[in-house]
Amino acid sequence: MPTRHGTAVTSENDKPQTSVPKSAKSQALTAVKGMNDLLPPTSAHWEWLEDKVRGLMARHAYRNLRTPIVEPTALFVRGLGEVTDIVEKEMYSFEDRLNGEQLTLRPEATAGVVRAVVEHNMLYDGGKRLYYMGPMFRHERPQRGRYRQFHQIGAEALGFPGAEVDAELILLAATLWQELGLQDVRLELNSLGQPSERAAHRAALIGYLEQHLEVLDEEAKRRLHSNPLRILDTKNPAMQSVVEAAPKLIDFLGEASLAHFNAVRAILDASGVSYRINPRLVRGMDYYNLTVFEFVTDRLGSQGTICGGGRYDYLIEQVGGKPAPAVGWALGVERVLELLKEQGSLPDAVGPDVYAIVPDASALPVVFATLQTLRTQGLSAQMHASAGEGMGSMKSQFKKADASGARLALIFGGDELARGEVTVKSLRDGQGAQISLPLSDVAVGVTHRLAQENARLQSA
Repeated sequence: MPTRHGTAVTSENDKPQTSVPKSAKSQALTAVKGMNDLLPPTSAHWEWLEDKVRGLMARHAYRNLRTPIVEPTALFVRGLGEVTDIVEKEMYSFEDRLNGEQLTLRPEATAGVVRAVVEHNMLYDGGKRLYYMGPMFRHERPQRGRYRQFHQIGAEALGFPGAEVDAELILLAATLWQELGLQDVRLELNSLGQPSERAAHRAALIGYLEQHLEVLDEEAKRRLHSNPLRILDTKNPAMQSVVEAAPKLIDFLGEASLAHFNAVRAILDASGVSYRINPRLVRGMDYYNLTVFEFVTDRLGSQGTICGGGRYDYLIEQVGGKPAPAVGWALGVERVLELLKEQGSLPDAVGPDVYAIVPDASALPVVFATLQTLRTQGLSAQMHASAGEGMGSMKSQFKKADASGARLALIFGGDELARGEVTVKSLRDGQGAQISLPLSDVAVGVTHRLAQENARLQSA
């Protein structure tokens, strides 16, 4: 019997039939290795980071772009390079069983952004500043800060050739670190020049490395004639002295490439952004030229790069568009949050503004109406729900209110409701101070009480 997407299909009516082995029906299913669930309260940290990014991008006039998770495999082979580690070893690629198309879960976002820009002719009226957020996929060995499904936030400026846009993007990332309170991050900078300059350097590099074959490991020997620049990025201690003495690309740069690099540096210097020129910085994709950069840290072990990028003036043409310059970066969300956690800079979990204590279910219509009023005024409210037999004791409800992180409890007792009132009790002042408010003024009263709480916390 033929199958389609792993589901048995009948020959009579083509309706899918489930086919689960009996032994598997009772087994608990778990997530794919290296692809993690994101649960509260951790998810609140992601939302906080995403909100910071959205605000920053809006102030810099970068607009959001969202591309599919699945792209044609050829996009990455053509854009990233056939002999890159990503294409050779790490992509999740498969054949669409319906039409035979070769597809890949995106391992990075820039190629997809460029494909979208070309497909929709977005540069017809000038350059575009764009940003994205989302999951990427690479089949790597899971470890701290490196997962098979990981998440990136990126910024891309397409259609702008000037060094000032390279600097703008670097400063954009540096500003984000300041707003997040990120520490112990340093900027490394290099220039890859233009293709002709890289070709001259490549020939010199191959000639040099061929004189030291006895030191090269098998991976380096494999890359020697296909992608020798990647050898400079080796982590093999036995090769470090040879790599350090290898010809440096910056010595092969022409006047125009050096001028571009120096213009970027001048803006960074004037803006007070410190950096280190790293002649071994080459990045992992073939599409880069001229400026490349990374923000790195020593606090995450081997996964020290939290953000990387550079200029890629030839990628748009490679994927079928008219030649146009471009530059961008991507940060690893997991790594940024891990670093913030390491330095104790993540915000505390935020609970609702109020938690409704409901002694008797007969009060529920009033409770719903009151909480809806609060929510329409921009306040967050959580209602106690029954445990199956009544609403539960007041003591148990207050325990849940405290565990929710709420700042105030609203008590909808029978006596209060008979007077058209609700009791407001502080859960965070250490004293449990409480007042009564008319139901008609509850939104104003709660807002005022929260303002008093904020003032108290700021003065403490």
